[in-house]
Amino acid sequence: MDLGIKGKRALVCASSKGLGLGCAEALAEAGVDLVMNARGSEALEAAAADIRSRFGVEVATVAADVTTVEGQAAVLKEAEGVDILVTNAGGPPPGLWSDWDRDDFIKALDSNMLAPIALMKALLPGMMEKGWGRVVNITSQSVKAPIPALGLSNSARAGLTGYVAGTARQVAGSGVNINNLQPGIHATDRAVSLDTGVSKAQGISMDEAKANRCATIPAGRYGTRQEFGSTCAFLCSQQAGFMVGQNILLDGGATNSTM
Repeated sequence: MDLGIKGKRALVCASSKGLGLGCAEALAEAGVDLVMNARGSEALEAAAADIRSRFGVEVATVAADVTTVEGQAAVLKEAEGVDILVTNAGGPPPGLWSDWDRDDFIKALDSNMLAPIALMKALLPGMMEKGWGRVVNITSQSVKAPIPALGLSNSARAGLTGYVAGTARQVAGSGVNINNLQPGIHATDRAVSLDTGVSKAQGISMDEAKANRCATIPAGRYGTRQEFGSTCAFLCSQQAGFMVGQNILLDGGATNSTM
């Protein structure tokens, strides 16, 4: 399918690996030029070079922490005038409700709520002026069905979802569509981190921890970054122009819900 976005330009955050990289690859395959961002420059430059060689698109890189004012300024300077924004950040660590204090919540909010909002506030006006734009926020299945051990993530990502619900409907008339992707478990470093925690807590091997988690997923496996990226690229396409403020669940059926 021709997504109709060849020649557009996208900022993809946390795109040196994992789900962000999957989104960057899928957009590049559709002919979209990229601004790729991540904290670590080595992995970022390697990913950018690979995308340039495979897809022949222009790729700029910004190694910066977008949870900081300085990092946001650096990214926005390079990404000025982009047509597409994909926000993404690693999730806070798991734990018990009694583990976290105010500083933990502020850190989670900065990463998973306030940074995406700051990027949207900076880039939406330009999209609206052009009469076309796409924003995809990578959130989590925990927004739909909270995960007890991920209270920090549940809170921050739900806050972002609430913000998007109203904002998406205010900008849709200007040709700008904002939607959220809610990943379940995918084969990324995040899955390794979660499985490591289970392995240590339960005294079982990593293979056993993964097998136990896979058994809770009707698809029987973890998702791939390529599957996730393809869905992101579709949400950025011309064909998705009537999708406004939606939360798309990609979890292999793990969330048991009719809606």
